[in-house]
Amino acid sequence: MSAGTDPLQPAHSFAQRVMRGAAFTSGGFVLSQGMRFASNLVLARLLFPEAFGLMALMTMVLTGLTMLSDTGVPQSIMQNKRGDDPDFLNTAWTLNLMRGVLLWLVACALAWPAAWLYEASELLWILPLGGLSLVMLGAAPTRVFSAQRHLQLGRIMGIELGSQLLGILAMVALAWMYQTYWALVAGVLVTGLAKLVMEWTLLSGPRNSLRWEKAAGGELLRFGGWIMLSSAFGFVLLQGDRAILGVFLTVEKLGIYNIAYFLAFFPVLMAHTMMSKLLIPSYREMFAGQNGEHDRKIRRMRMGLTGTVMALLTIMVLIGPALIDLLYDDRYAEAGPIIVMISCGQMLSLIMLTYDQSALARGDSRRFFWIVAFRATVQTGCFLAGAALAGLPGALAGQAVAAVLVYPAVAALATQTGVRDKRHDALFSALALLPIAGGLTLHWDKIAPLLP
Repeated sequence: MSAGTDPLQPAHSFAQRVMRGAAFTSGGFVLSQGMRFASNLVLARLLFPEAFGLMALMTMVLTGLTMLSDTGVPQSIMQNKRGDDPDFLNTAWTLNLMRGVLLWLVACALAWPAAWLYEASELLWILPLGGLSLVMLGAAPTRVFSAQRHLQLGRIMGIELGSQLLGILAMVALAWMYQTYWALVAGVLVTGLAKLVMEWTLLSGPRNSLRWEKAAGGELLRFGGWIMLSSAFGFVLLQGDRAILGVFLTVEKLGIYNIAYFLAFFPVLMAHTMMSKLLIPSYREMFAGQNGEHDRKIRRMRMGLTGTVMALLTIMVLIGPALIDLLYDDRYAEAGPIIVMISCGQMLSLIMLTYDQSALARGDSRRFFWIVAFRATVQTGCFLAGAALAGLPGALAGQAVAAVLVYPAVAALATQTGVRDKRHDALFSALALLPIAGGLTLHWDKIAPLLP
């Protein structure tokens, strides 16, 4: 079959596919976060802070289960030389489906311990029902990952946006009628079901069936073993703050923190979304061809991504409190200074966001694990030490300190894989100090009351 007729092997050049993928990913992310933000504003008026706290706990547990059992199927399909082989794809789908069912059973088993730990009896029912979304996630067809492998992201982004819109409509309608946190749980299930149906019906490619090829299974499990360990520590990196704060804060305060986190973290989340869809295929092609032009394009993409995210974080540093005062009622006032602190804390971590994916692109999931484990360990230690010294402000400051401490290790990984850009690192390290100093000075009167 020629390149022009195979839907997974388009005639577009590498650069064209990267640019198209970046456009779809960034545009879709902005639309997705815009819909989420609008629904957040509506739901904040229909519901109460405790509802958002309960959802933060449910999301934290389900995300933890997902990451602690991550078999690395998407990454395997994107980087493996057998990534278009039907036997390999069906084995990967079978592995994912079994994992989804197992995770739902574990979510049911964790309902009572989580309800006891966080003193939230509602989790007894929220976790088993919300956990059904894990089964839907596991049943997703591998054609989703095949499209990502070949940087065909337009239809995938359309499916994600369409399912999200249906979930939001369900949440708002139920919240308006019943004013209960169950509206948020229902929205999660509607989103997951709609996404699954559209992926099976709208994406082209071979249909999956139950299959276990021993050789493919061995490759998936060897690669995925290190991915699973990496994701366990990745959970600590991305969700550890809420897991820890959920013990020390009331459900209401955790809900306020979650509102602030959503607004402050969306630029960094955009970067993570683009990296997961673009960098592994881009690095894979760069390594395969040893093409200097590909290398220069990726460096420019990295510069643009870091600069864009840092500019967005700077805006949040400057306007965070005013934004909360404008959009939310007095119950959420503390979210304003929390936005400032989260945004400042993420500035320095931007420098190394694009480096760890290079190890996965080379198929080196072991080295990827060690760097993620080191980052998670240092960040958790700094977060806990900061919380002990200065409460929530100290904990968030600890995250910034952790970014400085782990940079040498991440830079060493980038050097070994040949993707380090010293000019990029030096430039944005210096630029990050300006909004941090300005934001803390400007809003210190609002941050100081949060100190113990």
